[in-house]
Order: sequence, then C-alpha cells, then structure tokens
Amino acid sequence: MNIAIVGATGYSGIELLRLLLNHPEANLTYLISNSQSNKQLSEVYPHFSGVKESMLKTLDIPKVAKEVDVVFFATPSGVSKNFVPEFLEYGVKCIDLSGDFRLKDPLLYEKWYKNSSASEKNLEKAVYGLSEIYENDVKEASLIANPGCYPTATLLGLLPALKEKWIKSDSIIIDGKSGVSGAGRSVSIGTHFAETNENLKAYKLGSHQHIPEIEQILHTESGIQSNVTFSTHLVPMTRGIMCTMYADLQEHKSTGEIIDLYKQFYEGKPFVRIRPEDHWPTTKEVSASNYCDIGFMSDARTGRLTIVSVIDNVVKGAAGQAVQNLNIMMGLDAKTGLNLSPVYP
Repeated sequence: MNIAIVGATGYSGIELLRLLLNHPEANLTYLISNSQSNKQLSEVYPHFSGVKESMLKTLDIPKVAKEVDVVFFATPSGVSKNFVPEFLEYGVKCIDLSGDFRLKDPLLYEKWYKNSSASEKNLEKAVYGLSEIYENDVKEASLIANPGCYPTATLLGLLPALKEKWIKSDSIIIDGKSGVSGAGRSVSIGTHFAETNENLKAYKLGSHQHIPEIEQILHTESGIQSNVTFSTHLVPMTRGIMCTMYADLQEHKSTGEIIDLYKQFYEGKPFVRIRPEDHWPTTKEVSASNYCDIGFMSDARTGRLTIVSVIDNVVKGAAGQAVQNLNIMMGLDAKTGLNLSPVYP
C-alpha cells in the first residue's frame, strides 16, 4: 500500500510514521507538513536519522492522489474536512485522526469545536473507527473517522455493560486523566514544563469536545440517551490516559459476572485485555502499545460499578488505532504492524 501522512510532524503523525515503518504492507510515499516543508525529516526529528530519510513536502492533492492508496490526516480539527472530499473523488481512502468527521450532527460539531462542519454528505459517508464495535463497517469504508483518545478508553470501558442494560445510562460519571502529549506539539502556557511538572489540574470541565462524541456512540449502541458527566485532568507524564468510570447498577452483579461479560464481549478482539478481579490496570502497562486494559469493581454496598480503562493516548488513542483501521479496511489481520509489547518500565 502506498501511503501519505498529512500532518506528519505532529505527535500523532510521527507515531504513525514509527508504526508504519514496521508494517510489512506499507510504503510511506509522502510525508506532508506544510509548516516544515522542504526540510528533511531528520532536521525536525533527529531520532529518525539513519532510520527514515525523507523530504517533507507541501500538499499537492492531484499529484499525491495519483500515487497513493490511503491518506492519513494527522491534522488539527478544522483542516481535513477541506481536503478529504477531493481525495475521495480520486478514489483514495482516507483515515482522519481529527474530529472533523466524528459527529454526525453538523450543529453539534459547530457548537463543540467552534468551527464550520464538514458536509452532511461526507459525515454520512464516514465510518466511526472504533473497530472493536464497528469492524464490519470499517471493512467497507472509504472514509474513517478515527475516534478520539478519551472516547476510545471510555467507550471500550462502558459499552458492554450499557448494551446489556446492566448500568443506568443517566448515572455515568467519567474521571479522565491524560498525559501532556494529548495536547499536541504546539507550544502553550498550559503545557509548559513549569506549569505541568509536579502539578495536577482539571480542564475543560463540562465543555470538552469529546463529550458529544461519547454520548453519540453510547446512544447509538444502547438506544438510550446518556448525558454523561465528563471531567478531564492533565497529569505530569508524557503518554497515557486513564478513565475511571462510575455507574449505578440496575441490579447487583458481582465483579466476576462483570468480568465474564466483558471477556465474552471482547472475545477475538486482540487489543482489549480484561484484568482479573482485584487487579487494576496502569498507564505504564500499555505504554507505546495498541492495548486497552480494563479492570472492574462492583460495589455491593453502594450498588455502583467502577470501571478503570487505560490506553496510550498516542497509540490506541490515535496512530495505533488508525493503523488497526487501515488493516481491517484493506483486508489484513488487525494486528499487522501492531504486534508490539508495551514499553516497560
């Protein structure tokens, strides 16, 4: 497969590059970065010196479209919607890592992203790329909306219990914590070392753009409207997301019953690992991998279920999930190029 990455010098783009260099079916044909064009990749990222020598280029759609099979967009939200339609007209498959095609309602996108929406035609065409849930749709897709990092950890943790109606949809509270790489490579006061080191802070309470994405999929899969309480926090580490979720049980279910449900639900899904009772996942245990690890505690005293879900935000929350979708879309084994153990310690 000939592949182009648009936005190749951001954190998600450079992680895509790292993963695709080890993919047996991927040929990286174009690395596109308008901000760093006409530079060698190793000038921007010296750790690729001797690994991948390539000139970064500006985006020339007709030229790129004639030479590639798939384009990844690892761009900020508001960018890909301007270019994806033309690539689709050329018959090139697109995987978008931004939020431009995730929300089916254009008005929701405009409200939460403070930007104009993609066309309704392309929103309808886009397949939400949570492949553990939508694998059959991904197989037939020409445009994939790669899920956000927080929604990936959250939805994989909540959907089995919600679909079985074991939890009350109006009781869901999500406590999310992310490493600083989730904010991207651009410099800002909020991610300055002196502001984040030895510090823990909440941000975007009640206004995070991933709220409608989470609620959209919960509603689609359960048929019940779920208005979640979603609180996000920045923690002083580079990689990783932990979402601790709380929901009231419809009736008592033991932790063992919960674990059995999730094991059955994710059987044959190689990147979701269910922890045994009294074992809680940590972000370090999935670092630099495409795994999502999930642990549970059913509290008979409160009648509440606690779910802990962890991912690497740059891999399963972005680039790794995008490669997983690429594999499924192109008829390959989902694990191709992704069968990497976590980096530990």
